[in-house]
Amino acid sequence: MSYDKSYVTTEQVSSSSTVFAKLMRNVYSWMALALLITALTAMVVAQHPDIVYTIGSNRLYTFGLIGAELGLVLYLTARIHKMSFLTAGLMFALYSILNGVTMSFIFFAYTMTSIAQTFFITAGTFAAMSLVGYVVKKDLSTMGRFLVMLLIGIIIASVVNIFVGSSALEMGISYLGVLVFVGLTAYDTQKIKLMLVQASQHGYTDETSKLALMGSLSLYLDFINLFLYLLRIFGNRR
Repeated sequence: MSYDKSYVTTEQVSSSSTVFAKLMRNVYSWMALALLITALTAMVVAQHPDIVYTIGSNRLYTFGLIGAELGLVLYLTARIHKMSFLTAGLMFALYSILNGVTMSFIFFAYTMTSIAQTFFITAGTFAAMSLVGYVVKKDLSTMGRFLVMLLIGIIIASVVNIFVGSSALEMGISYLGVLVFVGLTAYDTQKIKLMLVQASQHGYTDETSKLALMGSLSLYLDFINLFLYLLRIFGNRR
């Protein structure tokens, strides 16, 4: 019995395209949900100044919270292939909550108006650069590696500035940070797109869903960092 090979190929391509579209929607949906969790957590915690003061006045609590966030991301990144999708999703949600506790401090440092304005600036910039990363044909890998090196430099400079306390250096770091995360948004979007195009060949499974979840975590981090650097530039302090 003969069969139409072109028909089978068309069906496979159609199925793969459907899976890819669903995975990409999940990336942005989960990222948006994580941002919502972070924002709500930050606002709730900010309603309790005693909690914020306790964390901010005790370096053990402050560094413990930051260490917990970093450890959670590193563990999730390293072990996600060995855990269920539900576990990975819950860990992402927990990270979003911890990040919200950390970000509650911005409500005491900046006016609500400037926070809202900066959020919309961040959302517009992020959307534009993510679209660029999605549609551009040029390989952004070289740019991505360069931006990662710049990011390492920013981290080192930020640590140094803790002891130096230079406002000029802080502002320079902020502008450079904006440029880095604007570029990383485009780069990460392209990387996620290519990764999910390949993964969609295997259908919609727990493994492909976890890849999409990690993609949403990458874009979530890009958005949060871009927002914080823009807030340092445009935010009006209380």
